[in-house]
Amino acid sequence: MGDSVAGVDRQGPTMEVDFALIGHQESWTAAAEVLAVLRGPERAPLPDDELRDILPWIPPRAVCHVDVESIAGAKAHGLYIDSFIPPDRLEAGYVQENITRVRGAAACAVKAGAKIVSLGGFSSILIEGNLDQLPDRHDTVFTTGNTLTVGFIVQGIRRICALQGRSIRSSTLLIVGATGDVGSGCARCLAPEVRRVLLCARNVERLRRLAAELQADGVHVEIATDPRTFSTEADVVICAASLATPSLLMGRIAPQALVCDAGYPKNLSPTAELPDATVFFGGLGQITGGMRFAPDLHGILNRHPFPDVVHGCLLEGMVLALEGRFEPFSQGRGLITPERVEEIETIAARHGIHLAPLYNADGPLETHSTGPYDLCVSDSK
Repeated sequence: MGDSVAGVDRQGPTMEVDFALIGHQESWTAAAEVLAVLRGPERAPLPDDELRDILPWIPPRAVCHVDVESIAGAKAHGLYIDSFIPPDRLEAGYVQENITRVRGAAACAVKAGAKIVSLGGFSSILIEGNLDQLPDRHDTVFTTGNTLTVGFIVQGIRRICALQGRSIRSSTLLIVGATGDVGSGCARCLAPEVRRVLLCARNVERLRRLAAELQADGVHVEIATDPRTFSTEADVVICAASLATPSLLMGRIAPQALVCDAGYPKNLSPTAELPDATVFFGGLGQITGGMRFAPDLHGILNRHPFPDVVHGCLLEGMVLALEGRFEPFSQGRGLITPERVEEIETIAARHGIHLAPLYNADGPLETHSTGPYDLCVSDSK
């Protein structure tokens, strides 16, 4: 089956590849739509049972070209490479299989001559802290993309507070998944801006080290391994845990809490009851200069209510390609600082890449935005 699914690396003339994006689909619906495009309109869609049988046998491959433009006039050409990790195989029991898939996708990027590669979604989680797991790179560099992801999460928290008329400085911040690369980066950026910081993660020793780091700067920090310990106390929550499925249950939540679900796949369980909270999806940016796919996978790879919205982890490689800075900007765990976040945000803004308008599963929380400080509230909330 793998050989019967076309890839763009087999089609058309060879083009210089500035960047490559490694990702996977978080739902069977999205996976089916990607395969339908690759198989061509002359073939009938695969039945669900066949799709689930076949997808694990499809090797990683480039599925489309991606062209992005800067408002400053720069252009960059790239590839989107799908690792074809089955949506139901993200659990711990499949770690080695999935790392092999990410390595295969990385090898595709290297073979295509990509100058910089971004690891998207669970790919970044699998490789986090150990880029040596990736194949020999020749002239290709890799970035987890986590620094720009942190930047857009932090900007989103500030924006939702402004939209809701809330003071971030009087807020209690809870970060679930606090010791991961993204969670710890968010903690370093936001800790000086809030009244109190609550950190939650599974590894107690890492929690203690991060708490000590923040406390050395005078921050009021408390730690726990169960988010329900703190859920009634926090009025701002960032969910950045490394979860294979949307399974996070917060328990009772503080009234009128603002909750950022920054996971890919999403963190919050569909059964989580947060009746008085405002939930939004975080870590997303918007390309105002324009983005094109060939074949056209708009609406499949961009499953957002606004145009040209991309996860920050993928955007980081695109931003660096537009800037001509082909370097491993984000790598390892715990290296994200406010200074590094500000640096990548400045580069992104120079090319017209800003925080995407906020939305959740029910739809937009604000209207289309063309810049970082447009806070128009949508009537469709």
